[in-house]
Amino acid sequence: MFDIPEIPVTQLPDDFTDEPGRLMLDVREYDEWEAGHVRGAIHIPLTEVAARLDEIDPDAELFVICHSGGRSERVLQYLLRNGYDGSGVAGGMLSWVQSGKPVESGR
Repeated sequence: MFDIPEIPVTQLPDDFTDEPGRLMLDVREYDEWEAGHVRGAIHIPLTEVAARLDEIDPDAELFVICHSGGRSERVLQYLLRNGYDGSGVAGGMLSWVQSGKPVESGR
């Protein structure tokens, strides 16, 4: 088992569109993503991460987010075993929204 680091939403930018070298990976399902996500995040549902690993820059500062933290922890355990480094977003999208951070909806 790996000790999965977490970062509070207050230490993250509101938008990852213009964050070179930083990557917000959203691992929730399609309907959750469409209901609201972090602007500039990339979307790869948990069940697709292994097949789409090449879409995740191994050199980026990686943050993984889900609804509340469980799925992002599982994805990070997998990524750490495969040579990636990253942090989970503490409290997931629940914490993001409760903190008043903006969300974007749709595809």
